[in-house]
Amino acid sequence: MCEIEISAQIIKLLKGGKNLLAFSHGVDSTALFYILNDLGVNFDIAIVDYNIRKESKNEVKQAQNLALKFSKICHTKSVFLDVKNFEKNARDERYAFFNELCKTYGYTNLILAHQLNDLFEWFLMQLSKGAGLSELIGMKECERRENFTLIRPLLGVSKDELLGFLNKQNLEYFIDETNLKIDYKRNFFRHKFAEPFLAKFKSGIKKSFEFLNEDVRNLEPKIKRVKEQFYVVKNDKNALRGIDKVAKIFGILMSENQRKICLSDCVISGKMAIGVRDDLIFITPFIKTKMDKRFKECCRIKKIPKLNRPYLFLINFNLLL
Repeated sequence: MCEIEISAQIIKLLKGGKNLLAFSHGVDSTALFYILNDLGVNFDIAIVDYNIRKESKNEVKQAQNLALKFSKICHTKSVFLDVKNFEKNARDERYAFFNELCKTYGYTNLILAHQLNDLFEWFLMQLSKGAGLSELIGMKECERRENFTLIRPLLGVSKDELLGFLNKQNLEYFIDETNLKIDYKRNFFRHKFAEPFLAKFKSGIKKSFEFLNEDVRNLEPKIKRVKEQFYVVKNDKNALRGIDKVAKIFGILMSENQRKICLSDCVISGKMAIGVRDDLIFITPFIKTKMDKRFKECCRIKKIPKLNRPYLFLINFNLLL
């Protein structure tokens, strides 16, 4: 019986889908590998080698051996990245890899091993920049993306609990020494603030996040998926958060500049069209296509924003609805 608790709702969701685990063979993802296996959840793994440590080749090899031992597929990718802004570049690279795997192999769930320490680190980093409640609690257990559902089963479990789980069963894992360097912003927050605070106040922090998540749920923006990739967000004080949430579904993490312009008619990252009315905000993929006069006139009468019309025409959206 697994000693680490995962919610019954998450287990049901995972058992009902096709799952890909983002893997590194570090403490968190290794623990999650064995936890999911103990729970009878089927999954494959994906690992990225950034080629910045000589040990990474062995870690990939051991990940492949572990997958083979448990009859799982191990997807691998090797990349060489510019060290400038490495954290962002690495994140973009691995999510592009995961997204492509989900599209190609039909994985419906991407499982990430983020845990309580990561959640608290994110909270502190956002707090240091100035953020609202929704941004402070940026990591959620389930988040819908364009090609998969992103699932984080360990947000209520601390790093030391996962270490205890692995060490008790004498399970092999690897330590990435770059995580010990405070040159990276996240590592600085981790070692200087998050870890010492969690060591003393872990139970209180867990309870606080439970309350905060309930508050976030009560403040969720009003979003409706009308058809395919056509979304409507209520144009109220929570509209920006609604647009941000839909952008993530489109695979876009909006920059500060994009967040400043997205409450008016605009195109984000060349792929998401935003059309704004007094009452509603329309969001569709950005495309260009010829439309017949009758359709354009119906759009004018219905006050459909111009940027969204081509996509609605392409999907034969019934404007009489």
